[in-house]
Amino acid sequence: MDIIDSLLWVFGIVFTISAVLVSIVIFLENRDPSKTIAWLLLFVLFPLGGFIIYLLCGQNIRKKKIFKTQKIFSEIKATRLFKSLKEFENLILVEKQAIMENLIFNDLNMDNKKRVINLLLNTGRAPFTLNNKVQILTNGEQKFNQLLKDLKNAKHHIHIEYYIIKECEIGNKIKDILIQKSKEGIKVRVLYDDVGCWRLWFRRSFFNEMRNANIEIYPFLPSYFPFFNRKVNYRNHRKIAVIDGNIGYTGGINIGDEYLGKNKKFGFWRDTHMKIEGESVYMLQLTFLLDWYFASKKRVFDEKYFPSISYKGDSIVQIVASGPDSDWEAIHQAYFAAISQAKKRIYIQTPYFIPDESILMALKTAALSGIDVRIIFPGIADHKIVYLASLSYFEDILKSGGKVYLYKKGFIHSKVLLIDDDIASVGTANMDLRSFMINFEINGFIYDKKVIKRLEKDFIQDIKDSEEIKLVEYLNRPIIQKIKESAARLFSPIL
Repeated sequence: MDIIDSLLWVFGIVFTISAVLVSIVIFLENRDPSKTIAWLLLFVLFPLGGFIIYLLCGQNIRKKKIFKTQKIFSEIKATRLFKSLKEFENLILVEKQAIMENLIFNDLNMDNKKRVINLLLNTGRAPFTLNNKVQILTNGEQKFNQLLKDLKNAKHHIHIEYYIIKECEIGNKIKDILIQKSKEGIKVRVLYDDVGCWRLWFRRSFFNEMRNANIEIYPFLPSYFPFFNRKVNYRNHRKIAVIDGNIGYTGGINIGDEYLGKNKKFGFWRDTHMKIEGESVYMLQLTFLLDWYFASKKRVFDEKYFPSISYKGDSIVQIVASGPDSDWEAIHQAYFAAISQAKKRIYIQTPYFIPDESILMALKTAALSGIDVRIIFPGIADHKIVYLASLSYFEDILKSGGKVYLYKKGFIHSKVLLIDDDIASVGTANMDLRSFMINFEINGFIYDKKVIKRLEKDFIQDIKDSEEIKLVEYLNRPIIQKIKESAARLFSPIL
């Protein structure tokens, strides 16, 4: 017993010293006070568990820089970054003002968009491109029908980057096509998030079959020891597909059968993805190649992956990537700027709603000002604690005059923001702190009335498939439900 008591005593001393040191580190990192309090509360309620979770998920890698984006851009420029990307650089540095003035002259509402466009130019290295065709895809069937067709028709290369890839019916279909295209001499690269694809840790044959067909495959931030890896919290949530450098896909749909409505719990899966043809594909390609460089340490910034695009479309698009490596929270800041300048309506679709104080204040202020603020949110939880925390924020929206709807047709996973008739955002970023500050995300900001009208039409249909939360009913929900939501919200800054 004396030995056991001594060991417990030593463990207690070591743990106490470690906890004190971690607490000091948290304070010295100058975090958002709400995050600091949430971490300290976790230590108090769950001393050992909280300590371990912090070591795994709490360290501020943004300051430490997982990789230096500026350094990588410098290396790209040093490799004869051909004419196409040079034109993009000129667009940012030289031509943007003249083009902007011309657009404002032809579009009376363009001045309303200028703030967001300039913000993304400065924070996200996101040139706005003029010649694009954007096709909105509202579920997995639409997305995969298009994607499979384009993969089969690939002539030069295929680049795939997904948070989740599953060995399932659709996963195997895509795998088989990629293997066939590789055998035909098409260059195929696959980048996957190691934690998002955790199910494949135990089914290595899925990726090995592709590797055996000369397909290059790399994990993003691999977690060889997932329970002892300080980077496990920083995940690549992007969904990108680029075919031949002139067709691109991004949005909310990963590779899995549930996105085709084949999961009994969720049923019909409502999501929003988009297929892009035109100049903005360059930025999807560049984002993929930067992520590929980071994961594989292989430089493939080659002119052949950026073919000359003669496509003449009429959609103005900015593709913006953000993550813990970024100097600025580009998507987060763009959301705030867009919401703050809304004049008529703000429509939001998100599967998780954990806004920071700035976004919440902007939404409340807009609703109190008479702007039509509406949020469509799932009626089914896929992550219980996050779902409960999200529900707790709706009181502020409802009391301010906003409207909240619970989607009842199935599960809604769309990440869409609509501002008036002027600005739309479709991508991978949820309306939550994880997407704003922790994950690697990518969104398309669209300034095209036809695309915005299409998204608005989809939004109105989704309202018909939803049930509105009334303020009176919300305030009268069971006390145990309120307690659960409040408890979950305490930890929302670190969810």
